[in-house]
Amino acid sequence: MITAEEIQRKVTRALLVGVQLPTMKPHEGEALLGELKELVENLDIKVVETVLVRLREPVPHFLLGKGKTAEIIERARAVGADCIVIDEDLTPAQQRNWEQASKICVIDRREVILDIFADRAQTREAILQVGLARMEYSLPRLRRAWTHLSRQRGGNTGARGQGETQLEADRRIVTDRIARFRRELREVQQHRAIQRQKRMRIPIPTAAIVGYTNAGKSTLLNCLTRAGVLSEDKLFATLDPTTRQLTLPDGQTVLLSDTVGFIRRLPHTLVDAFKATLEEVVVADFLIHVIDITNPDLEEHAKTTLRVLEEIGASGKRTITVFNKIDLRGDPDRLHAVHLHHPDAVYLSAHTGEGIDELLHRISEIMHEMTRPVELLIPHSRHDVLGRLHAAGGVHRQEMRDDGVFVVGRFPPGLTGLIRPFVVAADTAGARS
Repeated sequence: MITAEEIQRKVTRALLVGVQLPTMKPHEGEALLGELKELVENLDIKVVETVLVRLREPVPHFLLGKGKTAEIIERARAVGADCIVIDEDLTPAQQRNWEQASKICVIDRREVILDIFADRAQTREAILQVGLARMEYSLPRLRRAWTHLSRQRGGNTGARGQGETQLEADRRIVTDRIARFRRELREVQQHRAIQRQKRMRIPIPTAAIVGYTNAGKSTLLNCLTRAGVLSEDKLFATLDPTTRQLTLPDGQTVLLSDTVGFIRRLPHTLVDAFKATLEEVVVADFLIHVIDITNPDLEEHAKTTLRVLEEIGASGKRTITVFNKIDLRGDPDRLHAVHLHHPDAVYLSAHTGEGIDELLHRISEIMHEMTRPVELLIPHSRHDVLGRLHAAGGVHRQEMRDDGVFVVGRFPPGLTGLIRPFVVAADTAGARS
């Protein structure tokens, strides 16, 4: 079976095809095509030409009409492209039809993103997650892979019988790999869960930095905590979550987690595969949503992030909206419009540090709101609870009483379940004070 790595080594020049459907917003197809160009260039493939097709409705055989398909194939040959990249999800049959008609590699947006993720994966967890997503993507496309293999070996003599035998073998190999990836990924997820439980024993409030890819999330984490996380001006520079401790100017402590960036039309297979990584977002006490203020599609990027958050069950959390890269001064009128639409957002530059103090102030405010003073009466038999409260560092006052230890303090959200049975009602507290 030909691998994505083998395709990448051979492909050097690509013709990109974008699609504008009647259901899409004006210029949306053009914007997505521009994003696809950046994605393909991240694979070190030269984009020799881009074509935007206005399509009334998808056609089953090629997605596009036969005439337009033939025109694009002829154009790809004329400009010397050795790959056609289509900015839609192709079915296995459509992808196979394109390759049979063009005799060159044809891939879709999903495969481009999968290849970028595979190129960026560093840790065992990310490698397993990407590997699982790619195997699941490849399984229904094995006949297409055999077509590549047949062309490489040359000749058609006996190819049908050999191909059918090889197809069955390839299917078993891929199925076995999927099972192995899932098994190993479960082990990694269990290890991550143990690490998270250890962190929660000393329950420090947590915040997850989320946002569109290349919005500057890793740069912001580095600016706040000096984390030393890889930060590059390219899509999906980091895939693995990084958690660092941040001590605020008022002495409060919070754990910040950097997460994988989102993108429009992020394949569901990747969302599913990365749910273990994205659990850091789900369990966070609040979110920091980073948006690139220089990007003309920033509103759509923000909506994409919110959609993915909803999909993974992390919507509705308290969120600080941050517009990053204000040092790259753009159109003043446009920046003014952003301020009008988002008056409560924080505007900063993670690169220069401008506006960081305002973000730290906002984080402190949320921390104070989350840790409002509470009065507790801990029974003498539950000194283990009292010990955990002191370990959290939130005890302001305590006094011994006949029926237990009376405690006043501020405690992180992670202790809510622990302290709930011991909270003293307001009228009872007043009577006992």
